[in-house]
Amino acid sequence: MIDRLHYISQEGPNGETHAEMVQLACQAGVKWVQLRIKDQSVEAILKQAQQARDICNDYDARLIINDHPEIAKQVNADGVHLGQQDMDVQDARKLLGDDFIIGGTCNTSDQLLELINKGVNYVGLGPFRFTSTKKKLSPILGLEGYESIIKRMRLVGREIPIIAIGGLDWEDITGLRAAGVHGVAMASAINYAVDARAVVDQLNKVLHGEFTNSR
Repeated sequence: MIDRLHYISQEGPNGETHAEMVQLACQAGVKWVQLRIKDQSVEAILKQAQQARDICNDYDARLIINDHPEIAKQVNADGVHLGQQDMDVQDARKLLGDDFIIGGTCNTSDQLLELINKGVNYVGLGPFRFTSTKKKLSPILGLEGYESIIKRMRLVGREIPIIAIGGLDWEDITGLRAAGVHGVAMASAINYAVDARAVVDQLNKVLHGEFTNSR
């Protein structure tokens, strides 16, 4: 089961490490954590991944490692999320086995179909709008982009949990869910919240509402 709310780690506003922010997010009720650490050594990422694994175990949360299948395997994470420039999905599956969750990032319907054909369990589709948390940003999709891609997937009979990513705000979620998006990935909205538990609770309420796609 792919959760509807995917928490993406960042360093905290007061210099907290990714692992420390994972701790705060889990305390707030997050059940799906993607540890996304860029521009650090493999050793540094491994250390925080081990800490995050212990934290997620304590809170019964799933841990997904961004970019690094070997680290995901070493810390016994629940899965790995692969970008377009990362290890090929099929190679990651051989390394990790059938029980690991594998997600992939895409920006177009063709990329999405390719990921489905390679056997991913979910996709992160985006960006919805500009976000400063990601370098080398792909073309912005907006709501119409999601609607178009999801419509094409339905026409060809290929559906998979789609997680909207990139610059999302509260007011975007209802429209995205109505369009057929399974869930959303959030970082700053949780990491910079004054009351993170209230934010997570409200996000889950919105995400688990019933939506009918009439398009």
